Amino acid sequence: MTYVVTDNCIQCKYTDCVEVCPVECFYEGPNFLVIHPGECIDCDDCVDVCPANAIFNEDDLPEDKKHFLALNEELAQIWPQITDQKDPLPDAAKWDGVAGKLEHLDKSVPEG
Repeated sequence: MTYVVTDNCIQCKYTDCVEVCPVECFYEGPNFLVIHPGECIDCDDCVDVCPANAIFNEDDLPEDKKHFLALNEELAQIWPQITDQKDPLPDAAKWDGVAGKLEHLDKSVPEG
């Protein structure tokens, strides 16, 4: 089992979860974070600290968010690992809770 970052993280990218992760299984894209399912140890430390409530246990993923498991796995293979907390995106508070954010997901590999 693993934990999965879902759509409410898009355009917010709070990194409180990264700070508490004991195994550093988060990966960072331009406007979204993902969890590497092969590295996650199912500790659930990240769930309660996520201000956007965007992280779910894969067994508890709502039906309309199940595709995020494959998306986390895909993007964790190409994005760089993130190990330190950073500031959220500038408009994070505005985007938190907005529906239909998947179309705003930037899958590009960050430079640097």
